[in-house]
Amino acid sequence: MNVEPPPPPKRAKGFFTDTSLCIGCKACEVACKQWNQLPADGFKMTGNSYDNTGTLGATTWRHVQFIEQAKANGSRQDQRWLMMSDVCKHCANAACLEACPTGALIRTEYGTVYVQQDICNGCGFCVPACPFGVIDRAPKHGQFEAGTAHKCTLCYDRLKDDLTPACAKSCPTASIQFGDVEELQERARRRLGELRARGETKAELYGMPEGKEAAEVGPLHAFFLLLDKPQTYNLPEVPRLPRKTMAERYGWSAAVGAGFALVAALVFGGRR
Repeated sequence: MNVEPPPPPKRAKGFFTDTSLCIGCKACEVACKQWNQLPADGFKMTGNSYDNTGTLGATTWRHVQFIEQAKANGSRQDQRWLMMSDVCKHCANAACLEACPTGALIRTEYGTVYVQQDICNGCGFCVPACPFGVIDRAPKHGQFEAGTAHKCTLCYDRLKDDLTPACAKSCPTASIQFGDVEELQERARRRLGELRARGETKAELYGMPEGKEAAEVGPLHAFFLLLDKPQTYNLPEVPRLPRKTMAERYGWSAAVGAGFALVAALVFGGRR
């Protein structure tokens, strides 16, 4: 049997999303669906501002969040509207990849995480493993095989042809920036300095190598400049890997079991 060797590794590619530039136009959502031939959705308003897609899913690989902030007294002075185009983070230590029992999830030569649809058996282990709630299984009635896992591919087919991913190509404000991860990280640090110099004291970077959020999942290949704390954007402060949390739980279980055994030994041993 002839087995093709994996392609040689290349410079890691990714996204830097500057939320201070996002205008909520949803061009990225449309471009993603059009290029990847994903079905249209989001025809019902969620009641959460102008957010009509609600969340990332098997057929929604880009999701624009709308976050309206205002003081409790109703003052118009401190109202603001935060927007962010969310996407798969393509983690350096990807929990979904670790959880996959078939090898359907792989690391590409660009450092991104990709689902091989011809290998995915629809077990769904990757879905709860993802600390960001990104990956999802296809519904029964749709264009994909029911139960198989789907998420952003970072336009792997376009990368192989040296093309910019569709979402970044369509972004009119350069909120979504594509390129070499290391170069984007330096650009993000400079941009953070600019915003803080203008008085955006709450601005911070999320997904950088030096951030606490990278403690377990590693630096993200799709990282963000935020104007508020991560929880505001529905991002975990410190995303966890299942193998780490499971080890902790097993440790606690063993300690509790040992405690019960000790108590039982003292109680029943004293009756002799």
